[in-house]
Amino acid sequence: MLKNRNILVLLVGFILGVALSLCSSVFAEKAAPAAAKSDELQALPFDELRTFTEIFGRIKQDYVEPVSDKKLLEDAIRGMLSGLDPHSAYLASEEYKELQEGTTGQFGGLGIEVGMENGFVKVVSPIDDTPAQRAGIKAGDLIVRLDDKPVKGMTLADAVKIMRGEPGSEIVLTVIREGEEAPLKFALTRDIIKVKSVKNRLLEKNYGYLRISSFQSGTGQSLLDAIDELKKENEGPLKGIVLDLRNNPGGVLNAAVDVSDAFIESGLIVYTEGRIKNSEMRFNATPDDVINGAPIVVLINGGSASASEIVAGALQDHKRAIIMGEKSFGKGSVQTILPTSNGAAVKLTTARYFTPSGRSIQAEGIEPDVTLARVKLAAMDKAKLDTVKEADLTHHLTNGNAKPEKKSEEEDGDDVKDAPEKDGDAAEVSDADMRDYPLHEALNLLKGISIMRR
Repeated sequence: MLKNRNILVLLVGFILGVALSLCSSVFAEKAAPAAAKSDELQALPFDELRTFTEIFGRIKQDYVEPVSDKKLLEDAIRGMLSGLDPHSAYLASEEYKELQEGTTGQFGGLGIEVGMENGFVKVVSPIDDTPAQRAGIKAGDLIVRLDDKPVKGMTLADAVKIMRGEPGSEIVLTVIREGEEAPLKFALTRDIIKVKSVKNRLLEKNYGYLRISSFQSGTGQSLLDAIDELKKENEGPLKGIVLDLRNNPGGVLNAAVDVSDAFIESGLIVYTEGRIKNSEMRFNATPDDVINGAPIVVLINGGSASASEIVAGALQDHKRAIIMGEKSFGKGSVQTILPTSNGAAVKLTTARYFTPSGRSIQAEGIEPDVTLARVKLAAMDKAKLDTVKEADLTHHLTNGNAKPEKKSEEEDGDDVKDAPEKDGDAAEVSDADMRDYPLHEALNLLKGISIMRR
């Protein structure tokens, strides 16, 4: 009898709470007509609330083990949010803190950006220089076991909690990968993940490489600093850059705007649309292009998501860059973090974002201008015999415009090595760059554009 009374009290309190919530939203909209207010109150789903409390009571009374009210209600909230879309979620206070740490560039774990797909944890992207990336985890992998625990039936929050842990501790991930006949197992050692969001180097004289691994609050400034470093190392302006956004899972929206703004001199970068007023935003470029119009090739793949797609879409629409690689992930929604009174937060999808031309990337992705297959480059073995050329043929005609040959200091020139080129465009590309087919193609494209501009 007492249990039934408690359930009845809970039902009344729940209904009053929902009613008060609805009333406060109604009172906030003073312009709404009285009839509309009445309709909203009448629309209160009493039957569904009655069903909810009935199930709540059944669990409290009949479940094999006692369950606290707090856990039941928190799980109900989690289920309510996870049923909306893959990116809305309830963040307990500890999870909220971890999210805040992630946007600033340091957190503990394996270094994987994940989502849910068909009940399994899907890898959106491994983060550079982390245990996951070093172990060989790839975008698109489906995690089916965490140690000996099946992932099926877990919430994303539960799975992430298991993957996080003390630095130095180990975990075994079992993944299903497209193209592999059997599941793969990866033993990873947890670490403190310190993400340097922007890396830079010269590919060769006049051509720079910028890698953005994630979009954090300071990524925009880090990009500007990296470009300054490249210019100093190059001892002059750059003729082109490769902007690598492959396996970049996204991050802070404002950081994506800052990166795009660095190369776009005017016009719209991105805009968002949602149901509430403050979800509708427009971001415009400010004057100045930090590389003065030098060509850009942006590399993307299936692990490029969210903020990465904002940058790629903006540069593509403004015809400021050539997008090269594979079709991107297709996450075109904006999540807003709404703190709650108990120290937790709700991560709620509040808007869709659109590229300057009005394209929605949601579930579509960015189509590259130049599509590349997944292949690897390998240098051919040197031929045992040199190729026969015209100059090797007997009685060949001489070149009438040929310049006289300069003799080396040594009569026998077999031991004389060519002097290294100082300022030419033909500096050697590293073996690692040669094996990275998309990067190799991007550099060739930049050099071709530079030749055409002469």
